[in-house]
Amino acid sequence: MATKKTDVSPNALLKEAKILEKAAEKALVASKSQAGGFINFVREQGVVGLAVGLAVGTAAGAAVKQIVDGFINPLVGFLIGGIDLAKLKWVIVGPHADGTGGLAFGWGAILSAFITLIATAFVIYWLVHIAKLDRLDKKKDA
Repeated sequence: MATKKTDVSPNALLKEAKILEKAAEKALVASKSQAGGFINFVREQGVVGLAVGLAVGTAAGAAVKQIVDGFINPLVGFLIGGIDLAKLKWVIVGPHADGTGGLAFGWGAILSAFITLIATAFVIYWLVHIAKLDRLDKKKDA
């Protein structure tokens, strides 16, 4: 089997190096263009504001969930007879004699999630309302 002999002369290596250098320059220009386009997209579309809002909303949701789970649900459970609200269920088919199986609709957990949803919506509405009032006060001062 004959092998092809490659040209490893200094001129050939220099020519290859120049080709690679031009290709690297084109790739660098293209990547800078793409990065600039992404930065413009972030500025124009308000993505940073959206990310901040998402982070604040997530934190508010977690705080509200803890308040509902640790305070409101026990209070409601106490008022309706001292039971755990999240464990309320409607048993459709009871368990077998060995304790396995059965079918139950856990309406207490759904009610708890609904209370959390309403409370979270109220807190986020309140935060947005305060932010709007703050902007209105700044406009009046100007």
